Amino acid sequence: MSKSKKLHQLITEQEQSKVYSHIKLENFPGGSEIFEMVIKISYGFKVDISVSTAVPLRCAAEYLEMTEEYSPENLISKTEKFLSEFVFTNVQESIKALKACESVSSLAESLCITEQCIDSIVFQASSTDPSSFYGWPINNGGIFTVDRKKQSKDSKTELWFEDLTELSFPIFRRVILSMKSSVLSPEIVERSLLTYAKKHIPGISRSSSASSSSSSSSTTIASENQQRELLETITSDLPLTATTTRSLFGLLRAAIILNASENCRKFLEKKIGSNLEKATLDDLLIPSYSYLNETLYDIDLVERLLRRFLENVAVSSSSLTVVGRLIDGVLGEIASDANLKPEQFYNLAVLLPVQARVYDDGLYRAVDIYFKTHSWILEEEKEKICSVMDCRKLTVEGCTHAAQNERLPLRAVVQVLFLEQLQLRQVITGTLLTEEDGDKTVVDLGRWKEAVKENQVLRLDMDTMRTRVNQLEKECLYLKKVIAKIDKESLLKAKHGAGKWSIGKKFGCKFSAQVCDSQEATMVDRRSRRFLS
Repeated sequence: MSKSKKLHQLITEQEQSKVYSHIKLENFPGGSEIFEMVIKISYGFKVDISVSTAVPLRCAAEYLEMTEEYSPENLISKTEKFLSEFVFTNVQESIKALKACESVSSLAESLCITEQCIDSIVFQASSTDPSSFYGWPINNGGIFTVDRKKQSKDSKTELWFEDLTELSFPIFRRVILSMKSSVLSPEIVERSLLTYAKKHIPGISRSSSASSSSSSSSTTIASENQQRELLETITSDLPLTATTTRSLFGLLRAAIILNASENCRKFLEKKIGSNLEKATLDDLLIPSYSYLNETLYDIDLVERLLRRFLENVAVSSSSLTVVGRLIDGVLGEIASDANLKPEQFYNLAVLLPVQARVYDDGLYRAVDIYFKTHSWILEEEKEKICSVMDCRKLTVEGCTHAAQNERLPLRAVVQVLFLEQLQLRQVITGTLLTEEDGDKTVVDLGRWKEAVKENQVLRLDMDTMRTRVNQLEKECLYLKKVIAKIDKESLLKAKHGAGKWSIGKKFGCKFSAQVCDSQEATMVDRRSRRFLS
């Protein structure tokens, strides 16, 4: 009692009034457990003060007015000394103390303990090197090479980010706002936000383990509305310069599922689009959650992200070719979707500029898969989709496959064969090099062998095409004979009054026999010229 002014006054008042009753301490900080510790300390018992009890003990000492006036080295001075020496000098201990402030929030606020803890966290975090984060996906999900000697230190850095997730969201938000107002690295701010979001919003991280989910069950936001509010707030607090694309895709998936505000989704799309070259194929394959979309994946979202990227990228940028390969990979994955309409496939494929594709083999593969899955589409739609491809950008393997691909429209196959022949002539012409003095001819045997091999492949392709043309000619001649026979019979019937019009005219069939004749003559002329050459 001699150490507490409040207890001394209460007991003295009862003794003077000679009415003995229970003394009730309203809203005692920390409850009965802390009160028991205060009593033991007051009577000289040894009590170990920890980080979790230091804040409630400091608030209880203030509540009981245990100042130096009533006893030297009283509880107020002891707890303040403990906080300044063991808590405010360490970021993890400061976070634990800040968590303890939540149970005694009013007194902790009035004593500025909460503010001191936040300042300590921000100050200690400023000495953290973002590049030393152990397991932090600065390179967007790849295995981060870490010096084993620094692993122990980096693991401690990882722990204080996890400790922040134990805070209530209002307190955590105050920490983030304090971080943003200081000169703290944007990567640290973003890391804190994303770690908190992964802990409290399920589904953000695809690789979250069962252990982490079970440990966070007590702190997971309960309702969908709270999750949406948390997500929108975290998104608005993200720094503009951070570049963790994979985690942003997790936030975007959650925003779509939780039906977050349009501003929230647009912000994430813009942020991802500006760094689309750092995304992976798995990131872009976001399932379609809307009942209005019949496709398996959200194609419209990929198109919006690509448009965002093209708004800020230079035509000659190396990132453009990276995104080109990425989009061709997406086209290859979505091509097998039976519900994917031709215009959707075409719109995404044609959106990339010409400079984005060094070779068109990836695009050709996607087109071939699409034609194989959607054999019912019209020939005009096939030709429109094939118009995106540049046959000049196909490799030898791609040209060989395309020349024999029966799924392609005939016009595309003819273009491939023509370009193959043209390239072959250029290779043969460039193989034999004559020196300026005319005395010596240099023959590149390697290129010559390659040209001979390509010539053999081209001959096989031409034979295949010639066979197909011959079959068409035979069918054409057969149809010509049948129609001529029908016209002859109808003419005879017309003379006997059976009718005036021929079968061809009656059904609107206009067929010129000159077509087959001219084609046949052309083929004979070509064969004779080829033989002579």
